[in-house]
Amino acid sequence: MGTHAGRIVVGIDGSESSNAALDWAADLAQKTGQGLTLICAWSFPNTYGWAAPLPADYDPEKDATEFVEKQLERVRSAHSGIDVKGETVEDHAAPALVEASKSAALLVVGSRGHGEFAGMLLGSVSEYCTGHAHCPVMVHRSKK
Repeated sequence: MGTHAGRIVVGIDGSESSNAALDWAADLAQKTGQGLTLICAWSFPNTYGWAAPLPADYDPEKDATEFVEKQLERVRSAHSGIDVKGETVEDHAAPALVEASKSAALLVVGSRGHGEFAGMLLGSVSEYCTGHAHCPVMVHRSKK
C-alpha cells in the first residue's frame, strides 16, 4: 500500500453509506486542500464445505479496480482540483483501512447504522476502525 501522509483516506464498497462517506470526504478534501485516497478491499470468497463453482471469468481484483476507476471519475467530475488517488487491496476492509490509517491524516468510513446489537453480532468495519486506527476516524452514518 502506498503512503497516505497528510491525506484523507476513505473506504469504498459501493454501498449507500460508502457513497455518502466518499462524498463527504471529497467535500472536505476540496475545502482543506488535502489529498484524497479511495481504498477498496477485495478478497476471494471463503467457502466451507460444498460451494457452487465460480464463473470462469470471475476476477474480484479486476472488478475492484474497475469500481475504483469509476469512483475516481465521479469524484474528479464533482470536485475538480483535488488530488485524488485510488487503491485496491487484497484483504478484508477493516484491516486494510487500519493499515492505511498509519500514515493518513483522517480515515473516513461509512456506517449502515444497524445499531449496537446488530454490530455485536455481525461485526462492523467502522467499529473496528474506530478502535484500531492510527489517526482520527470519521464515521459517516447514512441518513434514513
